[in-house]
Amino acid sequence: MYDTGKILGGLIVFLVLATSPFWINALSTSSVDIPEFQAPPNGATECVEAKDYMRPSHMDLLNTWRDDVVRTGERYYTNAAGATYEMSLSRTCMDCHSNKAEFCDACHNYMAVNPYCWDCHVAPQEVQ
Repeated sequence: MYDTGKILGGLIVFLVLATSPFWINALSTSSVDIPEFQAPPNGATECVEAKDYMRPSHMDLLNTWRDDVVRTGERYYTNAAGATYEMSLSRTCMDCHSNKAEFCDACHNYMAVNPYCWDCHVAPQEVQ
């Protein structure tokens, strides 16, 4: 029991170092604004599904579309309201959401995600 001070000191140093990322994050003053919703430039008022579904789950929908088109050859999607859409990122989604920098990139950068859509698809040219 002669090394109690060294052990306690070592534990305190360990706890400070192990929790330092949390303390640094809590004490940092930088904040990132939540991106605002960008209305489609073509005046569309609805998406292939409800906005409450699309915001958190659009990648799940796109992955399902990809699998259906590539694996089964199914090319049309019928949503919950009964409307039918072509399963195409470039011909369906990008018709309304044509400004990738303002629409896609703003939210993806905020969420710190790097989707792989543009590994296969041609990124749209931004309209000046």
